[in-house]
Amino acid sequence: MTKRMWAYNPKKKSSTKVPDLIKAQVKSRADALIENVLKPKYIKPPPKESDLNYLVDIFSKWHRSYFYFCSRYNCPGPRALSPFFEDNFARLEYVGPDLFNLSYKGHTGQWVEIYSGLSLKDCLSEIEEGVHFMP
Repeated sequence: MTKRMWAYNPKKKSSTKVPDLIKAQVKSRADALIENVLKPKYIKPPPKESDLNYLVDIFSKWHRSYFYFCSRYNCPGPRALSPFFEDNFARLEYVGPDLFNLSYKGHTGQWVEIYSGLSLKDCLSEIEEGVHFMP
């Protein structure tokens, strides 16, 4: 006979299904912000004769009901584990029609939600101008 024991089993947080039209609209507007504002502002030519990591690309992607702004870094040093690594720096969570929660990744690696219930326009404006959203 098997021994039974109690275990904590939390319910999964219900996520709102994102319509394909919203996904396409968010991706389009975010990519325009990335190409026109973020890349010119943050991507600089590689440093000469340095083994420090440097930013080479900014891109975006959807994962479930979350939309991420991501950065890609080059690791030129001889002790680098891999030539590149990627990290996320901003996250939009879809919560309803034209409503998003906006978060940034803190120094601990945990997401910190600083705005809830913002429109897409307000979220993109905050990412463009806010001090928390730097790749």
